[in-house]
Amino acid sequence: MTDSGAGRATDLALRALGGSVIFATDELFAEKENLIRPEAPAFAAGQFGNRGKIYDGWETRRHRAPAHDHAIVRLGIPGIVHEVVVDTSFFRGNYPPQVSVEAAAAEGYPAPGELTTWHTLVERTAALGDTANRYPVSSPQRWTHVRLSIYPDGGVARLRVHGTPLPDPRFLAGTIDLAALENGGRVAGCSDQFYASAGNLILPGLATGMAGGWENARRRDAGHDYVTIALAARGVLRHVEIDTSWFVGNAPDRVRLLAADAPGAALPDDSAWREVLPVTAVQPDTRHRYLVGDTGGEGGGNGEGGGNIATHVRLDVIPDGGLARLRVYGEIVPEALAGLRRRWQSALPALPNPPGGAVE
Repeated sequence: MTDSGAGRATDLALRALGGSVIFATDELFAEKENLIRPEAPAFAAGQFGNRGKIYDGWETRRHRAPAHDHAIVRLGIPGIVHEVVVDTSFFRGNYPPQVSVEAAAAEGYPAPGELTTWHTLVERTAALGDTANRYPVSSPQRWTHVRLSIYPDGGVARLRVHGTPLPDPRFLAGTIDLAALENGGRVAGCSDQFYASAGNLILPGLATGMAGGWENARRRDAGHDYVTIALAARGVLRHVEIDTSWFVGNAPDRVRLLAADAPGAALPDDSAWREVLPVTAVQPDTRHRYLVGDTGGEGGGNGEGGGNIATHVRLDVIPDGGLARLRVYGEIVPEALAGLRRRWQSALPALPNPPGGAVE
C-alpha cells in the first residue's frame, strides 16, 4: 500500500510526495527511478532491449568482485519509519539474496556525497525473489533519506518506506493547508473508495486524471458518501477548496463540510460535528473555493476559540461521486504548534548539528 487512504500506511518515499532516487551505484539493466513508482510492478513478457530483458524495477549488472550495490532515496516527506518493503516482484533468477536499509537525517538539500552519517534501520538480512519482503523498523527518530543496499547485486522492483510524516514545524506557521499529507494531515475514515483511494485527496499538486483523485462506487440507496480528515493540528479554518477536476460525468451533485474540535480523538463523536459549509451544489471538472468563517462560537476568527477551530473535517459527497483534491486552509493555534515543535525536536537523531538547532 502506497498511499494514506483510510487504514493505509503512508509511503514516505512516494514520487507523488516529492520522493526521488538520487543515487545508485549501478543501473545498467533497469533505471533506479523505477523503485518509487506509485503503481504495482508489472511484467512485460518478450520485451528486450540492447542490454537484455526490460524489467519494471532497478537492476544492476553482475558483480565479479567482492562488492555490493546500493541506491539512495530522498524521502518525499521526512518522518518516522515503521516498515520497509523491498519488493522483488518478477525478479526470480536475478534478485539480491540479501538486503539492508539505512537512514540519514539531513538539513536542507544535500548532494548524495554529502550524506556521510547513516543509521541502520534493517540489518543485512535475507530476501526472497518475486516477493514483497517486509521488514519492521523500530526507530523512533525522524529521517530524510534511506539507503537500500543489495548483496551483491540484482534487481528490486519497488521500495516502500511506510511511516508517519513528521514535517518541519518551521514551515507550519501562518496560513497552510491543514489537511495536506505533507503537513501532517491524514485520512481518518472513508465510506467507500472502490475506484481510487481517499488518500489521493490530500496529496501535493493537482491531480492529473481521475485515478489521481478519490472515487467511490455508485450508490443505489438513499445514503451518501463521505471522507474524514484528521488535520495536521488543531487550527482555525479560513477557506476550503473542493476540486472536481477530471470528474465530468461522475462528480458529486452536492457537497457539505463538517468540522469537529476533538483533540486526541481518532474519530470525533457524532455530537461533535458542526456544519461549516452547508449543502452546496458543485460543478463537474471545477476547482471550487469557499470561505468557512466563524460558525457561531465565542472567539471566532481570532484563533483563540470559537466555532471555526477544528481538529477534524468531514466532507460529505451527495449522493456519491469523485473528487480530485480537498484543501483546508487555516492557521495552527499557538499551543498546538508548540506541541508539534516539541514532538519534532524529540524525534531528531542525536547528531552534532541537528536540523534547525534547538526549538523553543
